[in-house]
Amino acid sequence: MLDLNPGLMLFVLIVFFSLMYLLNTMLYQPLLKFMDDRDATIANDLKNAEEMADNSSDLNAKADALLAEAKAEANVIREKATTEAKALAESKIESKAKELDISSTAFEAELEAEQKTLKNALSAQLPAFKETLQSKLSSL
Repeated sequence: MLDLNPGLMLFVLIVFFSLMYLLNTMLYQPLLKFMDDRDATIANDLKNAEEMADNSSDLNAKADALLAEAKAEANVIREKATTEAKALAESKIESKAKELDISSTAFEAELEAEQKTLKNALSAQLPAFKETLQSKLSSL
């Protein structure tokens, strides 16, 4: 039958435990340490990513606020420039209108003077026209 050899069984048991010890120290513990370190690194990276996401949302909010402020300032500057340009244009129009009023008044005065001189000249030549007209009518 089957004969049990206690010496051989003891030798196999010693080899088994020594192999388990060597595998534990050379393979399992470094592998478990590597996996724990990797888990810790992943957790740390996730934490940093969340912090950066929070920071980026804060920075985006600040950037939006700055853009809104810049747009408001641009609108104020644009309104100021438009108002100044309108005031300048109105003053130029007003000065040109005054200039035209003065020149039209001078032109009207000149026309009135010419009209008076023309009336005086015509009334001075009226007796001559009457004589010419009577002579022409009498010759008909």
